[in-house]
Amino acid sequence: MNEEKLPEFILGIKKHIIDDVSIMNLTDEELENQIEKIVLERIGGQYLPMEQKIAIVEDIYSSIRGFGLLDTIISDDSITEVMINGADNIFIEKSGKLIKLDKKFESQRRLEDIIQRIVGLAGREINQASPIVDTRLPDGSRVNVVLPPISLSGPIVTIRKFSKTPMTMEKLLKYESLTPEVAQTLQMFVEAKYNIFISGGTGSGKTTFLNALTNYIPRGERIITIEDSAELQITGIDNLVSLETRNANTSGTGEVTIRDLIKSSLRMRPERIVVGEVRGGEALDMLQAMNTGHDGSLSTGHANSTEDMLSRLETMVLTGASGLPLDAVRQQIASAVDIIIHLSRLRDHSRKTMEITEVLKYENGKIQLNPLYIFEEDDNSTMEKVSGKLVRTKNPLQNNLKLKLSGMKSEI
Repeated sequence: MNEEKLPEFILGIKKHIIDDVSIMNLTDEELENQIEKIVLERIGGQYLPMEQKIAIVEDIYSSIRGFGLLDTIISDDSITEVMINGADNIFIEKSGKLIKLDKKFESQRRLEDIIQRIVGLAGREINQASPIVDTRLPDGSRVNVVLPPISLSGPIVTIRKFSKTPMTMEKLLKYESLTPEVAQTLQMFVEAKYNIFISGGTGSGKTTFLNALTNYIPRGERIITIEDSAELQITGIDNLVSLETRNANTSGTGEVTIRDLIKSSLRMRPERIVVGEVRGGEALDMLQAMNTGHDGSLSTGHANSTEDMLSRLETMVLTGASGLPLDAVRQQIASAVDIIIHLSRLRDHSRKTMEITEVLKYENGKIQLNPLYIFEEDDNSTMEKVSGKLVRTKNPLQNNLKLKLSGMKSEI
């Protein structure tokens, strides 16, 4: 069959199946078999390689019951992010670089149908009255959707791909994001129930690092995870409760926020609370939980440095309780957070742990910090490739009470 006639051939079969109600009502397996039968009948005596026949059947099936063009993009494990700016502009991130695909959706209507399918699978709603939604794909990949009229360039879909295998500290060591000494130190912090915040910019690997850090939580503890859209892959914990927020419905009711979930989790007898990311007033509830016996809690936040993370926490707390004096807010942060791990995406697109810092007391109008490890580039570093590692500073760990209480005698 002529390559130029293939799109028209596929489109004709899609239209035939969509128009035939009896075929559309088949089960997934029956539909796939029926598509294969129709494709073979219509090809007739024309030559077409077996691989191409299979590809045509998969294309037609995914356009009817799957996510169409998205299925082929998502199945490529080398793609880490997908950015759809309307039906005609599709960008992907591959090996840290943005690439525009030469593919596009059949129409804006087709893209909107796929969006409704994605959102509906997670039990969420999106429409003109509620044009923004955070959701996830069946494999856990994070999805953000913005519809017109908010978006001026058609439906916008951003997908952060979900790794099929959970991130572990062993993998971070392999990627040279950490050294064995640092991994051992972090294990001691987690086991001794230090409250840890992971900070970093967009795409710096905060959630990935958080996932790896949870590997060190002792198996017998009760853990509550709270996320906007569930993507943490915590393994090895039997007593695990995963909570997810919910948007308001079309009548404006039924919303469940991270703040609601943190408050509810405190009544579930948690030993640790893990919040995927704090962005607003829920920071106050998170800090109060850390300060009221829920040691060992973990969370992430957007920030450009360790100091910036503290400033961002102040701002977030004040959005949740604007009447609080700034001194009281800073005192709360200093007494709740023990360790801040700052991550960054460097000029060669690699993700590195830049700093591990101990948070000390609030003194002289400022929260005192004690850097324990700092990333230093070595002589092999170039403009194209960053080479270096976390180096231990000469500053001793000052808050070692939790280490002692947990029976650890090692020095950090």
